[in-house]
Amino acid sequence: MPLVAHSPLPTFERLRQQGQEILSLDHALHQDIRELHIGLLNMMPDAALTVTEQQFMRLLGSSNQIAQFYVYPFSIPGLPRSPETVAYIDEYYATFEQLQQEGLDALVITGANVANPTLEQEPFWQPLQNVIVWATENVTSVLCSCLATHALVKQLYGVKRQRLPAKKWGVYPHRITQKAHPLLRNINTRFDVVHSRYNAITRAQLEAAGLAILVEGESGGVHMAVSPDQFRIVYFQGHPEYDYNSLLKEYKREVLRFIAREVDEYPPHPENYFPPKAADIADEYEAIVLASQEANTPIPPFPEAAIDRHLDNTWGDTGKALFNNWLGLVYQLTALDRKIPFSPGIDPQNPLGLR
Repeated sequence: MPLVAHSPLPTFERLRQQGQEILSLDHALHQDIRELHIGLLNMMPDAALTVTEQQFMRLLGSSNQIAQFYVYPFSIPGLPRSPETVAYIDEYYATFEQLQQEGLDALVITGANVANPTLEQEPFWQPLQNVIVWATENVTSVLCSCLATHALVKQLYGVKRQRLPAKKWGVYPHRITQKAHPLLRNINTRFDVVHSRYNAITRAQLEAAGLAILVEGESGGVHMAVSPDQFRIVYFQGHPEYDYNSLLKEYKREVLRFIAREVDEYPPHPENYFPPKAADIADEYEAIVLASQEANTPIPPFPEAAIDRHLDNTWGDTGKALFNNWLGLVYQLTALDRKIPFSPGIDPQNPLGLR
């Protein structure tokens, strides 16, 4: 069932214009269909805030489980924000205190940009810990993306992420490692995953903490793992929410940083992402930039549209399937009262009966 536009959040209208089915609140209230209430802790920087809303809400709304999805974006203190973004959050986002009082069935936590050597030094670290402590006791399942995975594993198990020699950036093949797990039901055993990160947590680190590895790639590393109970926390190191052109926009930002002389080296292509024609256009533009800098002549605009038309999305359907399975299990296990994480008879330490 579709998302419910239960607030004036502009993302609902944007998704409707993109073809997503969005129920009005009045329509939803006249349907005799169960609701699922899902929090979206959006920690992304200002430039990516609303795009991230759309990406995750599109994944949530694409699930075909029999439920109405009420999604509540919220944020936390300690993240650098412009006055305009603060005003947007104040107007359209829920507060953590409100969600604590009303309850949630599930929670998604996005990644974030960091500026300090360790996560514990980030100003948002303690507010994030407060959310984690509450969610692990009161929410049926928490799904973490990228940096959120590193933060939760650090807090809950003391596992420190490792700095990579170079940014892992591109599209990488992965394989399912536990085909019988309910979260992986009816999903291709081999599929692509987008990664964009400077740090990693390894299989050995996760297994030493008692986590189960569900999806892994030889070059991409671990993509998906779950807490020892097999469900209450789902960890992603990759980005199933990314649009087909998200990596292109990241690449463009890095190229423009080079042109502005904010970095010394021209960025490499995201790995396994540009098909030959797109790579040729990108390489030709790099040559133009370098020659223009040498000759001190004007640099033409980045050829975003020319590259864009050659790009493919080889990970989106699998991302939708994973979210579909996750929400389906939340639907089966959570109590009708959104303040209570599990239905009677469900063991919180073994909710799927797999242990």
